[in-house]
Amino acid sequence: MDSTDPPLALAADNPSAVSDDDLPPEHHQLQSPSPPSTALDAPQSSQSNSPRTETDPDVAASDFPDGDGDGEGDEEEDESSEPVPETQNNLVDGDSSETLPDAQIQTASEPDRVAPGPIRRKRRRRKRFFTELNGSASLAGHRRHRIGDPAKEMDTEALIAISVGFPVDSLTEEEIEANVVAAIGGPEQTNYIIVRNHILARWRSNVSMWLTFEQALDAIRPEHKTLVQSAYRFLLEHGYINFGVAPPIREAKLRSFDGVDRANVVVIGAGLAGLVAARQLVFLGFKVVVLEGRARPGGRVKTRKMAGNGVVAAADLGGSVLTGINGNPLGVLARQLGLPLHKVRDICPLYLPNGRAVNEDIDSKVEVSFNKLLDRVCNLRQSMIEEVKSVDVPLGTALEAFRRVYSVAEDSQERMLLDWHLANLEYANASLMSHLSMAYWDQDDPYEMGGDHCFIPGGNERFVRELASDLPIFYEKTVESIRYGTDGALVYAGGQEFRGDMVLCTVPLGVLKKGTIEFVPELPKRKLNAIERLGFGLLNKVAMLFTYNFWGADIDTFGHLAEDSSMRGEFFLFYSYHSVSGGPLLIALVAGEAAIKFEMMSPAESVNRVLDVLRGIFKPKGIVVPDPVQAVCTRWGKDHFTYGSYSYVAVGSSGDDYDILSESVGDGRVFFAGEATNKQYPATMHGAFLSGMREASNILRMARTRGIGSQSVQ
Repeated sequence: MDSTDPPLALAADNPSAVSDDDLPPEHHQLQSPSPPSTALDAPQSSQSNSPRTETDPDVAASDFPDGDGDGEGDEEEDESSEPVPETQNNLVDGDSSETLPDAQIQTASEPDRVAPGPIRRKRRRRKRFFTELNGSASLAGHRRHRIGDPAKEMDTEALIAISVGFPVDSLTEEEIEANVVAAIGGPEQTNYIIVRNHILARWRSNVSMWLTFEQALDAIRPEHKTLVQSAYRFLLEHGYINFGVAPPIREAKLRSFDGVDRANVVVIGAGLAGLVAARQLVFLGFKVVVLEGRARPGGRVKTRKMAGNGVVAAADLGGSVLTGINGNPLGVLARQLGLPLHKVRDICPLYLPNGRAVNEDIDSKVEVSFNKLLDRVCNLRQSMIEEVKSVDVPLGTALEAFRRVYSVAEDSQERMLLDWHLANLEYANASLMSHLSMAYWDQDDPYEMGGDHCFIPGGNERFVRELASDLPIFYEKTVESIRYGTDGALVYAGGQEFRGDMVLCTVPLGVLKKGTIEFVPELPKRKLNAIERLGFGLLNKVAMLFTYNFWGADIDTFGHLAEDSSMRGEFFLFYSYHSVSGGPLLIALVAGEAAIKFEMMSPAESVNRVLDVLRGIFKPKGIVVPDPVQAVCTRWGKDHFTYGSYSYVAVGSSGDDYDILSESVGDGRVFFAGEATNKQYPATMHGAFLSGMREASNILRMARTRGIGSQSVQ
């Protein structure tokens, strides 16, 4: 059951009427019979009406920075999304196509009554700390460009290609497998890369139109037609061009691109990975059905409409932030839909438990100390891995050891500030510090997408609706088993049998860990071990709709410090969705150990605790915090379609486990997609999206290699 069921009307003086035992975990709510006060300067009432509270099972999966799953801002993002001026290459005739940003960024918000607060300053939410341990030449080259190596000037087209994930001067593994050139290295490869970059940049300049082969060839010298054919076909089949939901593209994608009818594929899961893969598979000539356990598409992307007392808002209860717009496929979808994006302003004032603003000097001091601690951990792990080769300890253990050695944050206020940064790290990774791998917790940092971090006005469900349209999706079909062999696969779901030549499994890692889907034969030990090693953590949210914005319109985030270290993640960060949701919406985040305890509380208690925090901040300023007209509490850990929020690198794991999880089994019969199969972009919406495209191309390659034909899908 999803949390769209009708609300229960309850007595305001009896919040205990709803508990986790009274209703299924998918739905708990309270209704206030009378509206709250709306006067900012009115004295606070001694009686508090119980807000309406709901529990939604859907998990905040992918709204964090650079693969940390949480969509929040990064340490120091690119100041501009504009590419550098391009230089002319000798393969292209005439000027290259003008490139445009992936989406229009909207930063202005309407005037509002602003709550007094501390000096506004940039808040580092996630710092790049990853130290390369494997010495990969291609990765090193990629990082050199990303950090702006002055020795290598890149033209606009190359920069666009790099933002999408292509290396500077080499082929990807996908391109090598596709045999895009006759020989690796040499002038043909160099020319191919230039042609590929040109085609990619040309489509990105107008993502709402279908780029034909003739148009791709138009600006290239005739003698390079073979390279254009190779690059165009590769980019098309792997979903780097001509993807999305613009009408001309949607129409073209509803039929086989080469007129060939291919095998039958059963896609399990209608989240971003499953939806994207299904659309691409149809275009590649496959017959597709999608099985979804919920009564809706989207998976861990869930937008909830909230309303009451004349105010309405759209709350993202799962994945919420586009984490880096440069090269982001979701940015392409936003452009196609004409959605202006709201840049998440990187200003985050912090408040003490007594409501006072944190002293700016102490704040800066602790932030510097925190980053130095992480630097020392990075130096330590580099030495350990070079000498011992295989050593790992919890990141929290290492940080605490260095904190003690260097006497960091011994003062109570400094310790609370340090705890806030640790809570922020736990939020970014959906994990306790005691569970994070010291060696590889940030292994995805080198791949992060550049540019601004943005909200989608109206919520990310706008993407989901478009991606799900025209697809054969069977809802409320919970998969019990997948049986596969040399002649195909059988999927048992909801009392029915679905037969296909191949299966694409996109269920969250939490479901695989729980073992609720039976695989026959059992998954290989290598994959089972990776599933066990990788972490799947928890983040919860409380979304509250108020009758007016009492926190001010000049900030998108503010933080709150906790006295109890074990509860440092409880409502430590608030997100203002006032500028993008349609109404005065505030979302409180619950991370770390607090996120686990949160699911044991009643919804009424959770909301009251949030209100206590907010009133502690704003009441000393003379600002009344009313009861919300509606509140929704997530319970992602109790959701049997997720069992958590998103993946992280646990102690004893590494980025290699993401790759292992992505491997197909059964000699090309069962494939896997989802954020937990994407080493470069785990725990993000775009990571899930890209994994779906990846597996669609892998299924095509396997069908061609094995000559797998069609059979009916029941």
